[in-house]
Amino acid sequence: QVQLVESGGGLVQAGGSLRLSCAAFGLTFSKFAAGWFRQAPGKEREFVAASSWVGDNAKYADSVKGRFTISRDNTRNTVHLQMNSLKPEDTAAYYCAASAVVSSSTELTEYDYWGQGTQVTVSS
Repeated sequence: QVQLVESGGGLVQAGGSLRLSCAAFGLTFSKFAAGWFRQAPGKEREFVAASSWVGDNAKYADSVKGRFTISRDNTRNTVHLQMNSLKPEDTAAYYCAASAVVSSSTELTEYDYWGQGTQVTVSS
């Protein structure tokens, strides 16, 4: 059974940092591209960051470019999202996702597996 398990969320003040992690179980993670998405209350889930199977070709939403960094460790079946200079508008539930077909996709529909999410709250 495939599982993606996020961790690392929490409450942080504006300007602070958090590092999210996503551990993959039940799949050969090196064969999947990875992405991070987020969903704020009352809003649609949106793309945040994505990388290829080997961790290159990273893509970022304009709103997080220069502040967030996606990385992965295929030897440990994990993908991370380093979030710096956090803003209140970054408050959302953050989800990791894995795609068997499309590399560094920004589209939700191109991901095959999803985690349950981890909450990030940024206070002003």
